[in-house]
Amino acid sequence: MGFQKTRQALKLARQMEPALTLEDDKPDSHRRARVRAVLERRKLTDSISAEQAAASWEQERFVARARALFYARLMFLTLGLFILAVPKWSLYFGFGPQGTFAFAGYFTMLLYSVANYLVIQHPKAGRWVTYITLCLDLVIMVVLINKPQVGGGLQSPLLATQLLFTTLFALLFPKPLAVLPPMLTLPITARLDLLLNRDVTAVDVLTLLWYSGLNVIIIYVLVYLNEREALSHREVVELQGDLKEIAVVEERNRLAREIHDGLGASLSSMIIQAEFILGMAQDNALRTEIQELKATAEESIEELRRNLQMMREDFELTQGLEEYVKTFHERTQVDIRFERSGLPRKLSPDAQLALFRILQESLSNAVKHAAPKQVQVKLDYDLDRVHLLVRDDGKGFDSRQTPRGHYGLLNMRERAMKLGGTLIVDSAPGNGTRISFTLPSAP
Repeated sequence: MGFQKTRQALKLARQMEPALTLEDDKPDSHRRARVRAVLERRKLTDSISAEQAAASWEQERFVARARALFYARLMFLTLGLFILAVPKWSLYFGFGPQGTFAFAGYFTMLLYSVANYLVIQHPKAGRWVTYITLCLDLVIMVVLINKPQVGGGLQSPLLATQLLFTTLFALLFPKPLAVLPPMLTLPITARLDLLLNRDVTAVDVLTLLWYSGLNVIIIYVLVYLNEREALSHREVVELQGDLKEIAVVEERNRLAREIHDGLGASLSSMIIQAEFILGMAQDNALRTEIQELKATAEESIEELRRNLQMMREDFELTQGLEEYVKTFHERTQVDIRFERSGLPRKLSPDAQLALFRILQESLSNAVKHAAPKQVQVKLDYDLDRVHLLVRDDGKGFDSRQTPRGHYGLLNMRERAMKLGGTLIVDSAPGNGTRISFTLPSAP
């Protein structure tokens, strides 16, 4: 009968295989592929936090604006070629017929513009190189404004370019100190007018005040809009994270209700039926089997209750470990002593589950393989960590070798690694076993 049921189960599984392969065509698989593509493009992981998402968005925004700066520089370089090509324009700026200095400055600007474009996407170097090259652009602009002997300085038609640089600085680096260089070009230009013995008229003073006011307006508007945009984006990201957490909690609660009403009711019925059959049975061997069946069902329903508490985040770790140790002692009659020290703190559901499963596996391995007389369990809460120690005086084993087919220690190590904890297994034949699990905890 058992063999025939097994064959039927395998046949049913084979019938379900085509349906399982069709999962790849569902919308969920396409969403996952789209999410993976975006994460790979932004060089992020699946466990991205709201802060990382905001930082990635700011970096992508900076790269887009820095590319726009590169294209603006290409336009400046194109205009520079026209200036160098037209003799009257070249003489106006005092470059002379040869224009060696002008060509050297032109190719210098071209080289550092290309170099800046190549490192734009680097998180730190891209910002520093962009800022330094933008300051170099500003120096070249000041030279072009003040170079003409007549019509230069505050009277130069190129002075309006200073507003463009203020806009670029405010867009790329919206910080008070970062936008200081373009603001300094106006007093520097006024000072150079005095040093070059140019007459500063009332119109020049009005020009200086007018441009200063426009700079303040541009900086205020762009910085304000930038802060509002960043704040709105952070709020949206945090809201999405909150909605995700709410959806997870609601789904956990729904699953908890279904499991409790379905599987929990079935296990309860099994316990009641086992008790009924136990009262009817006369044979001692049969009674023993029924009692073991009843104990297994009771243990399963306790495990189910713990899992439901963890799903609803209503699980108290210290009490749960202590109750499990007590139940395990009553079932196995092994002397198990539980100690707790430190002030208990709230841990994440994953951390609580890892601590509980490692205790379960440690006690189970001790009873099945080590035949100990006594087992000590210690749970210690520190300021920045939680430490679980399980020590027995059993037969011990060579901890450097794990028997094939035994995955308990491997599972414990994987749980510890996933949560950033450390698991130390210290054992030797005849010297018992000591399992130490340390998990960092947020203050």
